[in-house]
Amino acid sequence: MAVRGLLSRLTSSDPLRPPDEVQSILENLRAILNTRVGDSTSASGFGIIDLADLVHNFPNAAQMMEKSIRATVGEYEPRLKQVRVRLIPSDDPLKLVFEIAARLAGDRHQGMVRVRTEVNSSGRVHVE
Repeated sequence: MAVRGLLSRLTSSDPLRPPDEVQSILENLRAILNTRVGDSTSASGFGIIDLADLVHNFPNAAQMMEKSIRATVGEYEPRLKQVRVRLIPSDDPLKLVFEIAARLAGDRHQGMVRVRTEVNSSGRVHVE
């Protein structure tokens, strides 16, 4: 049985039921990708670089963000392995869209997870 935090068990309608692993991974990715490096006092490398810090690095900013996402997911989401991140062309010039593809670490069948992320102009990351 998967171990969950106290808060998630208390707010769950069925505290004995293990969480859906992929949903749990998505929630963790939302937390990781919406945290900026330096925001956590206990883990200085936790989070991704701030989009505002990349403004002067265009057109290389997208590759820098891609690298930051890959490194952060690789380090702070241990349930995923072989993490790949790629930029997806977007019709909206104010959004950076990435696909995160990885394998589930505990899956004997090597299940693949693909996650679409959108970074808007304010730096907020939407994960789906």
